[in-house]
Amino acid sequence: MPLSPDPAHAPAITPAPATIRTRVRVPLRFDDGYGVDAELVTFHGLADGREHLAVLLGDPAPGAVPLVRLHSECLTGDVFGSARCDCGPQLREAVERIAERGGVLLYLRQEGRGIGLYNKLDAYALQDQGLDTYEANAALDLPEDARDYTAAAQMLGALGIGELDLLSHNPDKAEQLRGLGVTVRERVPTGVFTTAHNVRYLRAKALQTRHTLPLAQLVDRTAG
Repeated sequence: MPLSPDPAHAPAITPAPATIRTRVRVPLRFDDGYGVDAELVTFHGLADGREHLAVLLGDPAPGAVPLVRLHSECLTGDVFGSARCDCGPQLREAVERIAERGGVLLYLRQEGRGIGLYNKLDAYALQDQGLDTYEANAALDLPEDARDYTAAAQMLGALGIGELDLLSHNPDKAEQLRGLGVTVRERVPTGVFTTAHNVRYLRAKALQTRHTLPLAQLVDRTAG
């Protein structure tokens, strides 16, 4: 399948500005004992009308480029610790890495790559029958990835962030942000959090949507 043109060379579309609604300090504490204080920020005027959240972490040096992660909500992984995806470990890792350097985690209400919780669980049922994560979406007449990062660009604009390093394996996130007028200096890979339950999911992301994951390490331990 041919790749889309590089949005870095396409005209940027500047979304309408959003404004900050509330800022509040919250101490974050994780089950493994790690803790950090964060500032949570809410917004007015986001394009999709959802309650997305910015988590400000650390204290970046003056003039430094912040580290930013766009983390899509995953109730099963983030809250219940599901091993069928790598979302929970990625969230935990991102908080610590951003806090060390200084930057922002955008927690985006885009469950199931934008298809919603019930549809995601329907897709899980099809995956249990042998389909991969993208084939399951297609079988349900749903898009492979329905996420749009316009609201993320608005949030960054409201926070005064026009240039960033993006903590992500997903090239689409960087491409969309660049197309929305945000300068993504570089894409910083996350860790690889493989379990016997998510390896087929990770392989599908690497093969079908160009996630920069090491295929040689993604051996399906449930096969054969």
